[in-house]
Amino acid sequence: SVTRKRHFRKAAFSRGTRASLGRLCCNRVKQLQGFSMKKSTLLATAVLAGAIAQPAFAQDSNPDYFNGVYVGGTLSVESIDDGKDEGLAFDTDGDGEYNDVVRTITGADAFSPGLCNGRPNAGPATPTCSDDEQELGYAIKIGMDRRIGDMFVAGVVLEGSKSNATDYTTGFSTTPASYTIAREIDYAGALRARLGISPGDGRGLLYATGGVTYGRIDHEFTTTNTANSFTPVNGDEWLWGAQYGAGAEIYLTDSISLNVEYLRTHFEKDDYYVVVGAGSAPATNPFLLDSGETNLRSTGRQLEVNSFRAGLNFRF
Repeated sequence: SVTRKRHFRKAAFSRGTRASLGRLCCNRVKQLQGFSMKKSTLLATAVLAGAIAQPAFAQDSNPDYFNGVYVGGTLSVESIDDGKDEGLAFDTDGDGEYNDVVRTITGADAFSPGLCNGRPNAGPATPTCSDDEQELGYAIKIGMDRRIGDMFVAGVVLEGSKSNATDYTTGFSTTPASYTIAREIDYAGALRARLGISPGDGRGLLYATGGVTYGRIDHEFTTTNTANSFTPVNGDEWLWGAQYGAGAEIYLTDSISLNVEYLRTHFEKDDYYVVVGAGSAPATNPFLLDSGETNLRSTGRQLEVNSFRAGLNFRF
């Protein structure tokens, strides 16, 4: 009986020892697995960071980046920056001041349905508008950079572009009728300077840019009013403006670089307007009551365009 108890205690001790050893081994394996996973993650992160940072540490024997002439091209997404209160303005008495209200023969506001900075969504009986849409544009350019010391780059670029960005302004009358002025940036030329920093081996560049632009603004007027006559004035204008923005550029090879850029373009003093005449309308027509005709134009005489660009430069 004593011998049997001793065997039982030994067996129990053996089973407990094996269980303890098993738990210890499992915990150790889990710890090793966790360590291995963390180590692998850190290693992968280090490799990725090294791959990204590699251009900053890789040194050519004679680095000469951003130091010469280049030609290039870009594609862009263009959008108009509308003023929230943009609409139509009227000069009913011919004094050159666009601060009048077009009134009916009873004195009511003929444009009481409202004004908006967009295109009509439906017919004139539904005075609602949709926002201006983003458009695709493109540009070609020639430029020259000069490296100043080890880190700085200064340059100048001459560019020709086609934006296709269009601004719409609409008014709704009680007739009911809609009246829409569209302004599109057709072709433009620009001359800009840029100044940036090019750290490491000089393969990359972060820069600010600014300059002048000269662009052709095309206008179009549409209306559902079939009674009055409408005569556009200064339909296609060439306007001076300013451009400014920022960008980044990095060499893909020794002669090809990738460029991304944001530009804001500002055009001043749009002189386009539309003369509304009698046509077949009677003398009681709201456009005719004050002086026999009315001039109308967009309240937003300035034109602001945002451009997000990406392209390639080929360097010599």
